[in-house]
Formats: sequence, structure tokens, C-alpha cells
Amino acid sequence: MQWKSLLLCAAIAESALARSHGHDRRQHGHGHAQEAHVAARDVQVEVHTVTDVEHITLTTTVYGVPTETAEAVTTYEEVTTTSTSAATTTAASGAFIEIDTNEDLAISASLDISLSLGFGEHTSTRTHTHTSTSTHTSTHTSTHTSSTAASSTAASGTSGSEPWTSTPTNGVYSTSGFGGRTNSSSSGITYSGNVGDPWGSNIIEVDAADAWQYKYVIQINGSNTNSWFVSFWNKIGPDGKMDGWYGHSALNFTLAAGATKYVAFDENSQGGWGAAEGDSLPTDDYGGYSCTWGEFDFGDTDNDAWSGWDVSAIQAQNADQTVQGMRICQHADKECSYITTDAGTVYNAYTSAEASVDGIGGTVSAGAVRLTVEVDYS
Repeated sequence: MQWKSLLLCAAIAESALARSHGHDRRQHGHGHAQEAHVAARDVQVEVHTVTDVEHITLTTTVYGVPTETAEAVTTYEEVTTTSTSAATTTAASGAFIEIDTNEDLAISASLDISLSLGFGEHTSTRTHTHTSTSTHTSTHTSTHTSSTAASSTAASGTSGSEPWTSTPTNGVYSTSGFGGRTNSSSSGITYSGNVGDPWGSNIIEVDAADAWQYKYVIQINGSNTNSWFVSFWNKIGPDGKMDGWYGHSALNFTLAAGATKYVAFDENSQGGWGAAEGDSLPTDDYGGYSCTWGEFDFGDTDNDAWSGWDVSAIQAQNADQTVQGMRICQHADKECSYITTDAGTVYNAYTSAEASVDGIGGTVSAGAVRLTVEVDYS
């Protein structure tokens, strides 16, 4: 994914920049984004009741309503039980009563209610009620209730239990937190996509529980030993020039040792991020970020909505500075691009020797993207 070196000429003309580095993906392999789908199924309840009654009043008291304070429900003649729960509920009860004329009746009823909330919790309540009465009638009652249900997740679900690699079942992705979208312009190397309005609002940090609702998401994992500073930028800077990595940032945060954060990108966004120890990114003599880069191009409308990514050490090597390790893969460890510390190993990634090469890195056709990123990779 190569942005050609154009800023050198611009620097001569404007006396502003002397080095450039950028990438614009122009060749794509064929890949498929990994998408997890959540099936929703309706609850079905089937109730069969057979009753043969001759002049009898049967009173049954049922306890065990799954609330903080149990309430008693008393039913007469024909008994109807209604159960409502937030997730899967199963109930089964049965009674066989044989009553002889002029004899006392002893009724012993036992009721089990099991409630599964879909969050790994289980509540079980057993209630035993004994009632004695006297009558002159014979009654045979058999009741069987069965209920089957399955959890259902709405595309805009709020359960917070979805894995971050999932996607909304209705294909509608969240844009919550993003700013306005800017119009694209130019083409090829100088293509300007969506940089957010205001600038940089196309790149946001999101909670782990909400990440699955966004279309383009990376999971970034910290060093095992130290805190690292991470900064994101658009390829096109706030002034409309291809200088987004010269002192500009759309999002910054410190990634603690062993920590994990999630970042979402809006449609048609192009840019990069850098990560280094300390509280800022290193820069070269001209103010450009001179660390190892992760580069991205998400939903490029100039390229049929394809997406691409790569790791690049070009800026660090051109500045004769430290090459930090970084690894980017699709979440299932596919389409990886990585460089280990000090460029000990380079795989499907850019070094200064490949600065003019197109097509390095991972690609995927139009659709959701889920990437895992490891900083301080070795």
C-alpha cells in the first residue's frame, strides 16, 4: 500500500517539508473479511391441558416468582400460569389428584422454576405447599406444560456480551461518536477520502462491549513490559495537504503494559498510527513521525470499497532511528503484516528498500474489517 514520495517536491516549493512517506494501496489480492453472525430465533411455547371436573373447587397456591420478594398467586377452577423473563425460561409441572367421596383429601404439590438469564447466571427455586381439604367429588386432572426458547440478539443489541469480531445481523453499523463525513477528492496517490468533520473525528476509541457494532475496528494490544504511546492520523492533514503525519493527530492514548484498546474508523478513511515507548512519538528533522507505522485504508471509495493495511519502517529507517516491532493481522491471524524489533524479521511489510513497491500488506474486499494489532512485537 504505497503513497509515493511526493512531498519532497512540495517541500521545495513551500519550504515546509523535506521528506515524505505514504502509502496508497493500488493492487489488491482477494480476501474475505471475517464476519460473525448472530442467529435470532423466536420463542415457542406449547401448552396442553386436559381437565375433567365435577363440581370441585381446587385451590393451589404457587410461590417462587423470581423477584426480590416472592408473591403468592392463587388460582381457582382452571389454572393459568404466566411466566415472563428476559431470556430463556423453562417450566414443567404435573399433578395427578384422585379424590374419593366422603374422604379427606391430602394434596401435596411441588413446583420447580428454573430461570436462565443468558448471562451465565442460574436461579433455581423450589416451593412445597401442603393443603388439606374435604370434598364429595372425584376429579382427575392432568396438566403438562412445555416451553422451548432460544436467546435472540437484535442487530443493535445492548447486551454487551457480543465478541468484538461479531457484526450486526441486519448489516447496519454504528456511527455513534463519529463526526461528519468529508467528500472525497482527487485520485490515486493524492486521493483524499473522509478525514472527518471536524478533522480527525473519523477515528475514535470505543469500548470493548461496543466494538462489534462498528464496521472497521482494530484491537490494539500493549507491550508485555512497558506503557507505550499510540497516536493516529489521517493521510491528509487538516489543511488539505498530504502531511497528516507531520505533528497532527486524530486520536492519542497511552497503552499500559498488557492492556487492550479498541479503535473504530469511519467509512473511506486513510491514514496511519505509530506506537513507541514514552509519552510521545519520535520525529525526524522535519517533524514527521519517525517510528514504525501501521497504515490503513478502510472502505476506499476510489477502489470499490476495498480495505488494506500494512506495517512500515520506512520513516524510522530513513531517519536512522529505532524500528519498533509491530504486527497487524485479520483477527483470525490471516493476511498478516509484521516487523519485529529493529527489523530483525520483516514479513509482508515495508522497509526503506521497498518504498517504491506496490501491493505489500493485507487486503480484503468490501465489508467489515476486524484487525488485531500488537505493539512491541518481537
